[in-house]
Amino acid sequence: MRNMTVTEERATACPVDHGAARCPASGVNLWDFDLFQRQDHHAVLERLRETDPGIHWVDEGDRGSGYWAITRQAHLKEVNRRADVFSSGHSGTQMRDPDQRLNVSGFATNMTLIDMDPPRHTRYRKLVNRGFTPRMISLLEDYLQNRTDIILDNVVEKGRCDFVRDISAELPLQAIAEMMGIAIEDRAKVFDWTNAMVGGEDPEFVKSRDDILQAAAELFGYSHQLQTERRSTPSDDIVTTLLSADIDGQALTELEFDMFFLVLCVAGNETTRNSITRGMMAFFDFGDQWEKFVSDPDRYMETAVEEIVRWASPVMYFRRQALSDYEIDGVKITAGDKVLLWYVGANRDPRAFEDPWRFDIERTPNDHVGFGGGGPHYCLGASLARMEIRLMFREIARRMPDIHLDGRPDFLRSNFIGGVKRLPVAYTPSPSYDTVPLHRLGSAAGVSGTVGYGGHVERTAS
Repeated sequence: MRNMTVTEERATACPVDHGAARCPASGVNLWDFDLFQRQDHHAVLERLRETDPGIHWVDEGDRGSGYWAITRQAHLKEVNRRADVFSSGHSGTQMRDPDQRLNVSGFATNMTLIDMDPPRHTRYRKLVNRGFTPRMISLLEDYLQNRTDIILDNVVEKGRCDFVRDISAELPLQAIAEMMGIAIEDRAKVFDWTNAMVGGEDPEFVKSRDDILQAAAELFGYSHQLQTERRSTPSDDIVTTLLSADIDGQALTELEFDMFFLVLCVAGNETTRNSITRGMMAFFDFGDQWEKFVSDPDRYMETAVEEIVRWASPVMYFRRQALSDYEIDGVKITAGDKVLLWYVGANRDPRAFEDPWRFDIERTPNDHVGFGGGGPHYCLGASLARMEIRLMFREIARRMPDIHLDGRPDFLRSNFIGGVKRLPVAYTPSPSYDTVPLHRLGSAAGVSGTVGYGGHVERTAS
C-alpha cells in the first residue's frame, strides 16, 4: 500500500479506457445541490451506471480530490462488504474532504458509529445494538401503534394537511423520543436541529454555517442535560445503556456520547420520515398500486415496505476511502482514492431490478440497498424503520383511502439526504377516534410525568 493523503493531487482524466467514446463522467457535478432539489440527479447517475464499466472517475475541481462513483448494485455491495479495503474511518463518510468538513461543522471524523471501521466499529455497534434487539423493538409496537392512531386523529377531520410535518415526521420523532427518553413535547426541537444539520445547503434551514454550529450546540446541550438526568436517575433506555457502557474497560466520554446521540437522532428521524414521504409520493404517481394496497394492506404489506425503501433511498450516498489497491470489474482503484457509493443509483439498477423505474408493491425479489447492502454498516435501525412504515401506511390506507396530492412537493436542497420538506395532501374528512394515549414505556417514565409500561388498549374504532 502506498502512502497517499486525501489532499494529494491525482490526474483529473478518467483512468478508465472508454475508447473513442466520451467519458460519461465528463462534466458531471454532483456538488450541484440544485440538481438534486430539481430531482434531476437520477439522469446523471443513470448515465454513469449505464455506461460500461459502471465505475467512473469524477473530477471535483477545487471542491475535492476527485472520486470513483459506484452506481451499480453488485459493485456497491462488494465495496460495502470489504471494510478491510474501503474505510469509513479514514476520511469519514461525507463527500467533503476532511479538511473542508472541519471548517463547516466542527466535527472530526472517527467520532460517530458510521465513521468507524472494525474492530472499533464492531465493539461500539454491539453496545448500541442493545437498544435495537427484537425484544426492545417489539416492546415499542403497541406504543407506536397508539401514537400512529393519535397522529392521524390530529389531521383526519381537517381534510388536508402537510404530510411531512403532520404525518411522516411525527412517528419517527416520537419513536426516537421514546427510545432516548426525550420529553415528547421536545420532539419539535429535534426536528428543527436535524433539519439544520442535514439541510446545510438549503437556505430555508441554514442562512450561514453558524446556523449549523448553533443547531449542533443546542442538540449537544440537550444531550448533556440527558446525561446529567440519567446519571442521577438511571432508566431502561438507550441513554442509560450508553452511559453505563464499558468499551475496552473505559466508559464513553461526553463527546463520544454526544456523537452517538447525534447519529441516533438524525438516522432515526430523517431517514424514516423521508421513506414514508417518498413512499406516499410513489403511491400518488402509481395510483394502481395504491388501489391494490388499500384493498388489502396486510396482504401486500411485507413487499410494499421493501419497495418503499428501495424507491425512497433516503440516504443517497456514503463515502469510503481505499486503504489498498483493489480491482472491481476491471477497474483499478488505487490506495488513497475516494469512493462514493450512490445507493440511490444502485436502487435503480436494471441488472438487479426488473423495470426499476416502476413502483411495484409486489416486487419479488427485492434485494435493495436502502439499508446499506450488507457489510458491517448495515442499518442498525432497519427493523424499527420497517415497523414505522408498516404502522403508518396501514392506518393511512384505513383512514385516508382517497388521499391525494394537493399542491407541489418541496424538495430539500441536498445531495446526501433525499429529503422532502413539504407535501400538501387532501382527503375526505373523517371523525377522529379520540384515541386515549398509552402511558409511555418504562424507558421514558418520568420524563413527561407518566409511569408504567404501554400495553394493548382497545381501539375506539374498527
